[in-house]
Amino acid sequence: MDLVCPAGSLPALKAAVNAGADVVYLGLKDATNARHFAGLNFTPKRIREAVAYAHARGSKVYMAINTYADPAGVARWRNAVDQAADLGADTLILADTGVLDYAARKHPDLPRHLSVQASATTRQALDFYHRHFGIRRAVLPRVLAVQQVRALAADTPVELEVFAFGSLCIMAEGRCQLSSHVTGQSPNMAGVCSPAAHVRWQEEGDILKSRLNEKLIDRFEKQERAGYPTLCKGRFLTNGQRHHALEAPTSLNTTELLPELKAMGIAAVKIEGRQRSPAYVQAVTRVWRELLDSLDRNPEGFKPAPEGQKTLSRLSEGSQTTLGAYARTWQ
Repeated sequence: MDLVCPAGSLPALKAAVNAGADVVYLGLKDATNARHFAGLNFTPKRIREAVAYAHARGSKVYMAINTYADPAGVARWRNAVDQAADLGADTLILADTGVLDYAARKHPDLPRHLSVQASATTRQALDFYHRHFGIRRAVLPRVLAVQQVRALAADTPVELEVFAFGSLCIMAEGRCQLSSHVTGQSPNMAGVCSPAAHVRWQEEGDILKSRLNEKLIDRFEKQERAGYPTLCKGRFLTNGQRHHALEAPTSLNTTELLPELKAMGIAAVKIEGRQRSPAYVQAVTRVWRELLDSLDRNPEGFKPAPEGQKTLSRLSEGSQTTLGAYARTWQ
């Protein structure tokens, strides 16, 4: 299985490559990618440098153009596709059918993967994208139980890539409405969740309050570690109790599923976190490189190193991990 790692900057890309990533995925500094955060992402010049650095060390670069095109600005998405081809990206990660169609016609030899943002969860959906746009691989949404992934892997026309580690969101990929409800912007349309321009921190004595577009999202005691204010992971008062009413901060960790994923024929495991620091990317990539190498050496006796799991727990959101939907046996 390929190890696909995130990069929100050139230092993060170098950290991932140096730590053993088979592939690093990145995006432009605009709304064409679903992680359009201030201070992150790449100019065309930096992408060219990134591709050269990765290729010189045997790694590939995938370019995410995975938001849905603005009806008034389709040219921007088409230009992004053309730039990816010109800059030497190895693969496009796409979601919008119009952008997929353009890429397939204009650059038929440049591989196309279906983004998780397309939220394709059935054999029929994968077949549609394969027949019409020639996708080679699909990134599965994090809403499927492991038995559903197994069934899909046994009957799919394309390679499958699954998320292995990183922060979770309660919304089905490609269907994020909460950020849009509060700020008017969402990852699917503007490439940003809880945009920083709408975030405000407010100190009141020993209490730190976080607001998103003036909506109170959370309040932290002095000893608490404050999380970034996203609506889905805020704490709210319901039935007289203040708690994570929608979802507690947590990270996906599929280490224990690796032998099963490999047996299914999953082509790649993906690390979430283009908004994370180079140090985070390096640490997580190193642990997962060791996990995959250990699995290849001894698939029957695979046993994760405790030290690596401690590192992943320490770097997890809320310092806790979960198998998420993979463990939902009732699905």
